Amino acid sequence: MSDAVTPGADLGFVHRFVAGRMPQRTPLLLLHGTGGDEHDLIPFAEHVAPGHPLLSPRGKVSEQGLARFFRRFPDGTWDIDDLEARTQELAAFVSRAIAAYRLHKPIALGYSNGANIAWSLLLRNPGLLAGAILMRATLPFDPRPLPDLSGVPVLLLAGSHDELVPTERAGLLAALLGEVGADVTYDVVPAAHALTERDAALAAAWLAARRAPAAPSP
Repeated sequence: MSDAVTPGADLGFVHRFVAGRMPQRTPLLLLHGTGGDEHDLIPFAEHVAPGHPLLSPRGKVSEQGLARFFRRFPDGTWDIDDLEARTQELAAFVSRAIAAYRLHKPIALGYSNGANIAWSLLLRNPGLLAGAILMRATLPFDPRPLPDLSGVPVLLLAGSHDELVPTERAGLLAALLGEVGADVTYDVVPAAHALTERDAALAAAWLAARRAPAAPSP
């Protein structure tokens, strides 16, 4: 039997929710890259986390017709005020979705623009997420003040020849998250900006290592 998929805008974002065959597993909050939508990361997530519940919103910002989670200025620099506002808007959606779908705290799985708003969620709403998988994220500014993220698991995957995100920027983000106590796993994969099978394999292994063992049968 296939997973039930529910589209909707009733919680503030157009989104898809996939209930998953194993609802006891940690849900994944899927945050797409520029030009993606609520369908974009579902095949990737179903590959790396089979059976997990999936919550996938569509970014509300349009950049030349391409959906994003926060705005950039014409020169490509981030609109920090918009990032802050959109982070809180997304956090409110996640809170409503957790209540509506009766979910545990999710792990964010974000790619590119989605990975960047995922780390913003971690820093601005530290109790909202159970962890994060950040793929092709960057750190273009100092986001202090910072919360205590002691023990929060984070997987950060950079591309060795990413044409958009220099590895040193991803490395700075890994260092900053480690500085505030997060349990950071940082890896540089032999790839450009696009995701690869290596990203999928690392994400699947990281999730499996953090998956609680099934309760024994009575």
